[in-house]
Amino acid sequence: MPWPDLPPGIRLPPHVYVPGKNARHPEDWFDLIKASVTPDIPSAELHCTTAFQTGVAYLQAGYFWECHEVLEAVWMQTSDPSPEREMVQALIQLANARLKLLMGKPRAARRLCDMVQAHLARCDQHKVVLGMGIEEVRAQLATTQVDVKSVL
Repeated sequence: MPWPDLPPGIRLPPHVYVPGKNARHPEDWFDLIKASVTPDIPSAELHCTTAFQTGVAYLQAGYFWECHEVLEAVWMQTSDPSPEREMVQALIQLANARLKLLMGKPRAARRLCDMVQAHLARCDQHKVVLGMGIEEVRAQLATTQVDVKSVL
């Protein structure tokens, strides 16, 4: 399940939101998705939630702001410190880096890539965190870094 499809019953938002370029989604668009994360779910099992799976699917589909919005609910339920928290932060910042590229802010994207790298470094003792292979996320980071360099 490294890069899941959208969970059953979940659909892509009507458009990719890019701040300063188009309209935000309705405030309640993500409520049902975020509600799948509850305090009783152990950190190590958060990857089984609709919110985590949707967030990762949004990241892969290019819905970067939306990814952040959904994964933030997951991040809030992780233990601090924990590899799960580091992984969710890495995914959120990777989405933010991709969003900054869409916004024409490559220097901000480069700084965010550095943050992703630091979060992943704190996961190094693990091969898989929240069902995500560390090397798979590093590959996504490397692709983003290449894209940043191409516009700087």
